[in-house]
Amino acid sequence: MLLGDLVLHAWFRVSLFFALVPIGLGSEAVRAQMVDSGGKQIDAFMVDEAPILDGVLDDDAWAFGAVINDLHQINPDEFAPPTEKSQILVVYTKDALYLAARMWDNEPDKVSAQVLRQGDWSSGEDSFTVMIDPFDKGRSGYAFDLTANGVRNQALYENVTKENWSWRGIWHGATKIDDKGWVAEVEIPFKTLSFDPNNDVWGLNVARYIGRKSEHIGWVSANRTQNPAISGAVTGLLGADQGVGLDIVASGRVGESTNFETGTTDDSAEPAVDIFYKLTPALTAALTFNTDFSGSGVDERQINLTRFGLFFPERRAFFLQDTDIFEFGRIGGQSFNDRTTISRVGRESGRPFFSRRIGLSGGGQTIDINGGGKLTGRAGQWEVGLLGIQQDQFESLNSSELFVARLARNVFEESSVGIIMTHGDPDSNLDNSLAGFDFRYLNTRLTNGRTLEGGLWYQQSDSEGIDGDDAAFGASLRLPNAVGFRGGIAYKELQQNFYPALGFVSRVNVRDLTVEGGYTWYPHDRHIRQAFSGIDYQRIETIEGILQSEVTTLRAMELTTETGDRIEFHYQLIDENLDQAFEISDGINIAAGAYSFDQYCINVNSAGHRALMVEAFYCGGDFFDGSISAPGASLTWRPNEHLKFSTGYQISDIELPNGAFTTRLMSLRADVAFTNTWYWENFVQYDNVTYGVGLNSILRWVPRAGREMVLVVNREFIDYTRDRSFQSVTGDITFKFSTTFRF
Repeated sequence: MLLGDLVLHAWFRVSLFFALVPIGLGSEAVRAQMVDSGGKQIDAFMVDEAPILDGVLDDDAWAFGAVINDLHQINPDEFAPPTEKSQILVVYTKDALYLAARMWDNEPDKVSAQVLRQGDWSSGEDSFTVMIDPFDKGRSGYAFDLTANGVRNQALYENVTKENWSWRGIWHGATKIDDKGWVAEVEIPFKTLSFDPNNDVWGLNVARYIGRKSEHIGWVSANRTQNPAISGAVTGLLGADQGVGLDIVASGRVGESTNFETGTTDDSAEPAVDIFYKLTPALTAALTFNTDFSGSGVDERQINLTRFGLFFPERRAFFLQDTDIFEFGRIGGQSFNDRTTISRVGRESGRPFFSRRIGLSGGGQTIDINGGGKLTGRAGQWEVGLLGIQQDQFESLNSSELFVARLARNVFEESSVGIIMTHGDPDSNLDNSLAGFDFRYLNTRLTNGRTLEGGLWYQQSDSEGIDGDDAAFGASLRLPNAVGFRGGIAYKELQQNFYPALGFVSRVNVRDLTVEGGYTWYPHDRHIRQAFSGIDYQRIETIEGILQSEVTTLRAMELTTETGDRIEFHYQLIDENLDQAFEISDGINIAAGAYSFDQYCINVNSAGHRALMVEAFYCGGDFFDGSISAPGASLTWRPNEHLKFSTGYQISDIELPNGAFTTRLMSLRADVAFTNTWYWENFVQYDNVTYGVGLNSILRWVPRAGREMVLVVNREFIDYTRDRSFQSVTGDITFKFSTTFRF
């Protein structure tokens, strides 16, 4: 099937859906939307003495604060007056930007403050968020979120519509709940940011979230959205000083690992150091020696019922620093608010660089990193990213030197064009390199605050011993809007021998077409806050035109209530073509051939502000030439701010003509937050594919951002006899302390 035929085929399915959408929904859908034109601006004042962060606004510095009090609702009714009053103050010193927020509440005893552990998150928490774009280009930026309990979370904007909340930047905050509501104070050190010291205008936006009301309040918004391209400005930021621009993160680790099957124990004690030096305020050089990732946590287990690979996101802080610089072609997932049913694996496939390929084996085992260097940042209209890593030998793999180079230039108002190159293969002793270029289009200036984004890219790999058919290319165009129509179309082709050794690819010799379309409206009903209906379509076929997979998902109903609860109903039409038999479970095969079947799913989520939160889901229907019943549920209970317990259970009960089997995946979390700086995290997982139980326990002390002590215990047990007689297989215990020195 040719590309034109693919597009027509997909568009027919999308058009058919919208032809069947009930006309009664249209009247509210076409309601005119007010749009904040932006243009808001404040002038910041430099103070000599920084305010003390204690949640009490009695410091002299705040008397000089620029005032923001013209906030409005973003949700549920954009541009309506907020139900609660807020006032934000902004000052700065030569070392940091400071913001204070006095947030009044008519019912202060109902301020939602259930989370005390740093790094934890709940969608129901009262919070204050600061978004800044130091270059004032609307292309990149930072977000700093502080909850009513003083829990910090932060993000990098990898592009205007996608945030990475795994980023770890050093900043500080303090809060206090009182009889008027609550107060937040935020300190953002200039040493944490990249910026142009000659530019005294920064993009700025602020937001408040009231958990129990699911009310989102902000300063500047459009299409119920805030991002670096939709913000106000703060002026007068001259004299910002990054000091020498040198951060030294020194750490020491002692540990013991045991293989219970062989009876061997290894002890280790090693120092490690990461050095970050700002060559300019916008360009950072980094060096790492004896890199250690203790305390990063473990991946959540997944059970694979497909014949293709899985995708696990990056969690390690060194690779997350300035990760936005290495983004390529708009390949990858969307932001949290832009949900899609297109599989994460399918969206990520084709990445030229994926940092999890470094320092981890194909089986998830840690490979030592002896050292490395990185140069990331911006110089004028250019974005620069260079990464070099020396990975130690592992089993039959020799020590390898891995390299990535990324260069992009700003073009037009908000777009960019760039190149990427990689060299080295962490999974083999053969040479591999890759080169590619991309164009990323962005326009946030459409009517009604809408956004249009697109990507065009080409890559070619060069693998030792392989010639020809080693290219990949693609294009995409999306309207990621929060109100009204949103949708997009994307196409990519990955040739047979395309192998990005430092990237991620799930299938090769394929053409992959996705089309998404849907409509979001706000009924102004006293029960329903938001409603969405749409259709997602993906077709993957071989380059020869033979269908591999085709999935059409009718997102018939997705409703969010006024209290924040959600219910979703999806119906899927699935076509799979197996060119050879597929062993899906031990001794159970699905024969080669063409299969057409359908499934349906229903998902119910309770609001995050509740002390007891429930998510329940069920998917059922046909599965190849058999059937599937897949229920699951998770339960999270926060009896108070110090304790959190959650459990999850998923089942896939599959019946096929030549056999039946059931997969089970279970998890249990128990977190204890003794204080805002001391906490104990425990995570247990089990699946009946490996018949393994994994325990990850971390006692963590974070006296201040940039300083950390962790005690990590990992144990793995396996039920070899399938009679619940679990035997210890491996175990390790690690103690690590790290601190950051800033100059």
